[in-house]
Order: sequence, then C-alpha cells, then structure tokens
Amino acid sequence: MADVIRTIDYPIYIGNDSLNELANYFKLNGFKTYHILVDENTKMYCLPTILDHLNFIKNLNIIEIKSGESNKNLETCKLVWDALTNQGAGRNSVLINIGGGVISDLGGFVAKTFKRGMHFINIPTTLLSQVDASIGGKLGVDFNGFKNHIGLFGFPNLIIIDTSFYQTLDNRELRSGFAEVIKHALIKDEVYWKELTKVKRLEDMEWNSCLSRSIHVKNIIVEQDPYENGLRKALNFGHTIGHAFETYFLGTNKHLLHGEAVAIGMIMEAHLSMQKNLLSRACFDELTLYILNYFGKADIEGFEWDVISDYMRQDKKNVGDQISFTLLNSIGNVSVDQFVDQEQIIKAIAYYESL
Repeated sequence: MADVIRTIDYPIYIGNDSLNELANYFKLNGFKTYHILVDENTKMYCLPTILDHLNFIKNLNIIEIKSGESNKNLETCKLVWDALTNQGAGRNSVLINIGGGVISDLGGFVAKTFKRGMHFINIPTTLLSQVDASIGGKLGVDFNGFKNHIGLFGFPNLIIIDTSFYQTLDNRELRSGFAEVIKHALIKDEVYWKELTKVKRLEDMEWNSCLSRSIHVKNIIVEQDPYENGLRKALNFGHTIGHAFETYFLGTNKHLLHGEAVAIGMIMEAHLSMQKNLLSRACFDELTLYILNYFGKADIEGFEWDVISDYMRQDKKNVGDQISFTLLNSIGNVSVDQFVDQEQIIKAIAYYESL
C-alpha cells in the first residue's frame, strides 16, 4: 500500500503501487473528459504503465509537447490550450501531467488558466519534480528569458509519486533532483542532513524514505506560508544565483540542469552567509565538500557579470531594487530577505571559480 502525506489541499501518494490510488480516485470521482499531458520521453517510457492502470476510462485524450526548459513558454501553453479546446475540455475536466518539472509547472499553469480553472493531477517522473516542482502550488512558464516569470498559485487534486520511474532517468537527471533534497535538509532539518551525509552514492539511497522526509520539509513550510509572503522564501536557498546561471547558459553547450544550477547557487549563497557572519566556516566547508562530491565543479567560465546581475534583479522575491537572498544561519536554520552588496556576490562567485 502506498504511503500518503496529506496536505491541507491535496494528498501525495508515494510508493511503487501508488498508481492504484490514481485508479481508485477516478473510480470515486468522475470527470467530464480526461486529458493526459506528456512529452516525447514520458510518452514512450511512462505513459504505457499509467494507461494500464486507467484502462477502464474510455476516450483518454493525449496531448504531447516537446521536452526541455526551452519549451516552457507561452507558445507551448497555446498548443495545449488549443488541444484542450479541440478535445472538448471544460471546467469539470481533468488534466493529468506526466513528467518532470517542465510538465508540472506548465501543465498546472495551463489547467488553472483554462476556462478560469480545470482540475489537474501531477504524476512527477523525475526526482526533481517529485520533491520540488510538482509540490506546493507554484505554477508558471518562462518569459523573455526570465525563469517562471509568468505564473500563479494553484493546487492539484492529488499527486502520485512512483519511484519505479527512476529507471527511465540517467544519472545526471537523478543527481539534478538530489540538489533539492540537499537543500531541504540544509534549510530545515539538521538530523536529515546528518543522515544524508552518511550516503556517498545515489545508488545507496533509500528513496521512499528520502522522498517522505524531503516532501515533509517542503509541506511544513508551504502550509505556513502558501503564497510566499515570508517563511516560504526559505525554499529559495541556492536559487537566486542558481537561476541566474541556469538561465544564462540555457541553450549553450554549457547548459545546466536545474539541480546543477542550484548546487552552484547553494555553495555561492552559503559563501554569502559566511561573509555576513551568519554561517561558520566549518559548516560552510562541510556542505561545500558534500555538494562537490556529487556535482563536482561546473564550468561557468566566460559568464558576463552584467547579464547575471540583471537575471538576479528579476527574481520575484526581491524587495525594491535590492536582491533578496535566503541565507544559512547554520545547518537546518535560515534567514530570509537578506541583502548583500554587489562586491559580496562577486566575491562568492569568485570563490566558486577558484575551487
């Protein structure tokens, strides 16, 4: 039987038999029409398994988009809105999002803006989307080169997490998702952090337990601050600088996966924490060595500071013209809305480059 985490708004089922819960849900809750959003990868590797569990539903409508962050935009949304319209979807229809962070973000956004809101369900198939993108109600797309620039808050009917889909991931994708696991431990759970540091290889990770712990951290924070007015900004640790480098290298031969960019950002923003005398040198060295053990050092040579700075200034959590950071006080404890000057940011980036 699948484990369940019940949030205020929806349940999250975790386990290799969690797809049974999806079937049970549809047997108890009927919808006008059923629509499934996939990309070319999840259509090939994940959709057949899910269809096996939903063979009692007639006329499932499949909508396919192209994978990748470069396709998380309004043009792709239009394609999905057109498909939903042509397939007869309405407010009592349901969109089932099968995929990683792009599918979760874009699919939820499409659902909540179509006819002022239709139902949606997330079936995240990557570690990244299972512990982060599919959970918490943040929906959106990129716009004019700015990540998640257009979006809203909206919650799914339920989330189904089946770890057997990890078999479809290469090691780089799995490792990318692990960056968010590391982040959750660093910002909220020192005991969890100590447990993670005992595991030196992803192959040795007990994933169901890891998922439950990580999702629990995010859920506690989101339930206290669902619309990111304060505490939820803790989840931004590593993302202000990380998003900037992710966006900068998008479409280049130095393309960074989201988790790889967050790993860079966590080291740099931990360095900012140390510069502001919030974080001890010992804690900084400990987390830096651990992150480097999994991610190594990324090649960021040749970036343009002015462009990186502009990307950071577009962060949605900024206050006025000041760039807002979430910084570590210690392992498991953070401070939000921390402001640093340009010189300190440059110093943190230079430290990373020196590694």
